Amino acid sequence: MLLVASILLVICGLVHSILGEKYILIRLFRRDNLPHLFGSDEFTKGTLRFAWHITTLAWFGFAAILVLQQNNASAFLYAISVVFALSALCSAYFTQGKHLSWVVFGAVSALCYLNTVAS
Repeated sequence: MLLVASILLVICGLVHSILGEKYILIRLFRRDNLPHLFGSDEFTKGTLRFAWHITTLAWFGFAAILVLQQNNASAFLYAISVVFALSALCSAYFTQGKHLSWVVFGAVSALCYLNTVAS
């Protein structure tokens, strides 16, 4: 179960970075009304790009933790389950279900929870 959850997170991270860069960040950076910090909008663009992709890095980290914990389920898996359940709820609520990350996050949450129950 945790391997499937890990694979879902890696796929979600890759899709998030690639499609986000192509369809959101590049288009956003073409605008001329981004805030100018430290004399230009370069800092703003760098910060937005960093914040966008650091999310993917965090998901890869969670995926690694899940792979390493396959044979040693512990209480922190409950925490991971809660984090991804809340992520699913926020994604579903704030995008009115249009951003499909809530499906992946819900599945990861359920798989982590079911793994702790089955152990």
